[in-house]
Amino acid sequence: MHYVYILISQKDGSKYIGYSSYDPNKRLNEHNSGMNDYSNKHRPFELAWFCCFRNKNQALDFEKYLKHGSGHAFMNKRFI
Repeated sequence: MHYVYILISQKDGSKYIGYSSYDPNKRLNEHNSGMNDYSNKHRPFELAWFCCFRNKNQALDFEKYLKHGSGHAFMNKRFI
């Protein structure tokens, strides 16, 4: 399975949209451990939403959609 997920920073309310090929809760733990620059500056995060896809390309396309243009409005209206 392939996952698209939305994290919300408990520190400043910022949102992080990501893709993972494994359990989103495991990915959340990685973000909260500060494994990359963005995560380190905004942690701790909580998992606000995720969706699973059987097809990797569909998941990546949906992640890209949520990160751009009308995807932001869709995300804020439907998921958060």
